[in-house]
Amino acid sequence: MSILLTEKITHFVEKNIGNFHAKRLNRLENLRLKDVLKRKNPYLFKVKNILTAEKFVRAILDAYLSSQEETIFGDFLEELSIYVNNLVFGGRKSSAQGIDLEFESEGIKYLVAIKSGPNWGNSRQVAKMKEDFRMAKKILRTSNSRMHIIAVNGCCYGKENKIDKGEYLKLCGQKFWEFISTDPNLYTEIIEPLGHQAHQKNASFEISYAQILNKFTLEFSQQFCPDGLIDWEKLVRFNSAAN
Repeated sequence: MSILLTEKITHFVEKNIGNFHAKRLNRLENLRLKDVLKRKNPYLFKVKNILTAEKFVRAILDAYLSSQEETIFGDFLEELSIYVNNLVFGGRKSSAQGIDLEFESEGIKYLVAIKSGPNWGNSRQVAKMKEDFRMAKKILRTSNSRMHIIAVNGCCYGKENKIDKGEYLKLCGQKFWEFISTDPNLYTEIIEPLGHQAHQKNASFEISYAQILNKFTLEFSQQFCPDGLIDWEKLVRFNSAAN
C-alpha cells in the first residue's frame, strides 16, 4: 500500500477512534443498576460464590460493559473497513439488507457482511445472513443476469481455515483486511493508530467507572444486603419474578 493511503488510514483511525471512547463513556454514565441486574444471570454469580456487594457489582458491571464495548468497537471496525475499501476499490456502504459493503474488482461484484470475529453468531443468525446474500444477489441480477457476484462474510479478527462455505466465502483477520485493501500487512499496521490518546481516554473512563462502581455498590448494599450479606432470594425475585 502506498504511503499516502497508509497516512489516510492512520488519520481516519486517529480522528474517529475518539467516537468509540465517547460512546463507551456515555453508556457507562447513563447506566442504571436495576437495568444491569435485570440483564445478568444471578444464578451464575451465586455459583461463583460471590460474597461481597462490591465484588458482585464489579462482576456484573464488567460483564455488561464488555458486551457493550464489543458492539461499539465492532461498529467502528465496520466503518474503518468500508473507508479502507473505498480508498482502494471505491467500495461503499451497501443499501441491501444485511450487507455492509459492496465493491467491484476485476469484473466481480462483492457483497460483504462484516462481523467482528469468526464466532459471531448461532445457526439461525448464519442462516439469516445467507438469506440476505441470496436476496441481494437476486435484486442485482434483475438488472444484469450475467453479473458475477461473490458473497463474503468478513471478520475483522481471528482465523478461519475453511474459507469456502458453499454460498459464501468466510475471510478472517489478515485474509479479510488483505481482501478489502490488497495489503497483506494492514491487519498489523492499524494497531498503532488505534492506541491514539488511549491513555488519556481510559484515564477519564476509569474515573467514571470508579464513581459508578461506588454508587452502585452502595445502592446494591442498601437494597439487597439488609444484614450485611447478599440476599440472593430477593435478588432472584427482582431479576426473574413474574410480577
